[in-house]
Amino acid sequence: MSRLGNIGGRLHRGEISLDFVGRQKTWYAVSGLILLVSVVSLLTLGLNFGVEFKGGTVFQFPTKPGLTTSDARAAVKDSGVVKEDPIVQKTGTGWRVQTESLSSADVTKVQDSVQQRLHLAKADDVSPQSVGASWGKDISQKALQGLLIFLVAIIIYLSVAFEWRMAVAAIIALAHDILITIGVYSLVQFEVTPSSVVGLLTILGYSLYDTVVVFDKVRENTRSLTTSNSMTYSQAANLAVNQTLVRSINTSVIALLPVAGLLFIGAGVLGAGTLKDLALVLFVGMAAGAYSSICIATPIVADLQERQAKYKTLAKRVAAKANSPKRKAKPEVEVAELPEDDVEDEAEASSVGAGARVVQNGPRQQPRRGGSKGRPSGKKKR
Repeated sequence: MSRLGNIGGRLHRGEISLDFVGRQKTWYAVSGLILLVSVVSLLTLGLNFGVEFKGGTVFQFPTKPGLTTSDARAAVKDSGVVKEDPIVQKTGTGWRVQTESLSSADVTKVQDSVQQRLHLAKADDVSPQSVGASWGKDISQKALQGLLIFLVAIIIYLSVAFEWRMAVAAIIALAHDILITIGVYSLVQFEVTPSSVVGLLTILGYSLYDTVVVFDKVRENTRSLTTSNSMTYSQAANLAVNQTLVRSINTSVIALLPVAGLLFIGAGVLGAGTLKDLALVLFVGMAAGAYSSICIATPIVADLQERQAKYKTLAKRVAAKANSPKRKAKPEVEVAELPEDDVEDEAEASSVGAGARVVQNGPRQQPRRGGSKGRPSGKKKR
């Protein structure tokens, strides 16, 4: 068995345990700090919405050896009609430059400027596209409606399958993941595109998947908890987290590896800028979801449950049992001392028994032939 599998088995059996639920204040403080940074970033920097959300004109044209981002931006700015700083992205076959909304005459000027500056064969190699802000607004409204319907369905399902306290904890963890993801987008100023919205909706299901797996184990461990004095609800919930910890780590790592490849290799190394919008939201959302299912959702459930009278009573019984005097140890079996003669006889008997076993295991002795019993062989009595 691998080392990780051995650790997972020991965690599942309760031989070793990491106190996730007992350190909930630490996790709350860490999450609170991250959320504070996210909110401050949203209020100060805001989000960098793409052309699909704020409207504008997009120019696409082929690349040439040695052409840099600054060259592509300067080719568009030299037209003299672009007031705001263009947003430049490198695609698989060329460049994508986004500007504010331009008139038809201004679009023609930009085409001519790019064609002359980059020495393209003709101005038609620069492909313009005008996008209205209404399209992105419609997409945002539809996404928000879908999110609200999704949250209501999740609350109903978790309340029926588990209980309402678990539904509340799951929704809080989900809001935690969404806000952190949006805050990271604000900090790095990645462009918010329809791909970002799709990725944001995707991480909702992934975040809840990990949470539901842990909650199912919590329910199993606490099903008949009040009938015994073995552990409190928080201790049983912490055991459930430890029992599913290796599984959560494995699934999270496997899911994050391809997304990390898209983000760091595809967008970072290879320069495929169109991939970074989707990859960033997936990477941050999945990582936050794996963290929140262990360190946020389960501790919140434990805090809500410990407020019930039956679990308060259980906690008192468990504490009283832990503070009670230890049970008397079972008396050891006394071994009677034998007299010295008996000891020697017993030792001799043991040695004889051992010798007998050796003889029995060795080759069989054949009976002697010839000669009378008790007389030396070859001699006769006269």
